[in-house]
Amino acid sequence: MPGIDECLLEAMRLPGARGAALVDWTSGLALGTVGEAPGGDHERTAAESAELARMAAEHGAFAAHGDGQPPIEDVIVSNRDSYHLLRFVDTSFDSSVFLHLWLDREEGNLALARIRLGEMAARLVLG
Repeated sequence: MPGIDECLLEAMRLPGARGAALVDWTSGLALGTVGEAPGGDHERTAAESAELARMAAEHGAFAAHGDGQPPIEDVIVSNRDSYHLLRFVDTSFDSSVFLHLWLDREEGNLALARIRLGEMAARLVLG
């Protein structure tokens, strides 16, 4: 079972990966980062992506229909040159963290990244 650093390094081996972070969406703090950050600042990116994650997780319009599972699996944002994949991590304490993977649009494979990030999130050991 990998820890934060191992998980982030594994994410960077995905085709087109430019940067990755583990972020606490309640505080907006990066718990770990690797690679580049959009705009060059990992902490600012963590705070901004946490706002998006918090909005998706806390609003009922995006929730699953009462199946007992976490309401959101991931959030995907695409722009002209890249993809941002936010994958929520289910933890034993409060599940307030997510993996943020930044992919180059030309080199990345969004479907593969989504599958692999889900596998990484399931194996991630925090604490």
